[in-house]
Amino acid sequence: MTAADHGPAARRSPAFGAALTLLAAFLLLLAVPNVGTAVRAARADGIGGWFTPERLDCVQHPGHESCVWTGDFLSGDGTVRRTGIEMYGSDRYSHRAGERARAVDIDHPSRVYGPGGSNEWVFTALMLLAGVGIPVFVYGRPLRRFLGSGTRQEARSRS
Repeated sequence: MTAADHGPAARRSPAFGAALTLLAAFLLLLAVPNVGTAVRAARADGIGGWFTPERLDCVQHPGHESCVWTGDFLSGDGTVRRTGIEMYGSDRYSHRAGERARAVDIDHPSRVYGPGGSNEWVFTALMLLAGVGIPVFVYGRPLRRFLGSGTRQEARSRS
């Protein structure tokens, strides 16, 4: 047994590695399908128009309140109308019932976004990073050996 065999990776149980691998797969399963939506939302890439808030719904948490306005969206040219849609990032004080505000429809099933886009991409990016990073953490040493072995063999065959 060498000194390298006594590191943290040598003490991990296979069950721990399997659980982390399942967690990584779950994070990727959640993140990958939402990449396109997150990018469109971040860039406010969609149909511009107007959001008319109608109803404010709030939920009280200990020390915090979370609110969202629900209303109608009408595209600038009048061809797209969506009812019962939420304005992402709205809160109690961001709108008044009946007073329309600029919005962008990125084709999300339940919400529209402000013209400045959103920061949803940050959470999606963190899930992607964790989903890729966890297997590197768990299998890093075997991956380096596997990937490094081909490089060494190619170098030997060239000399």
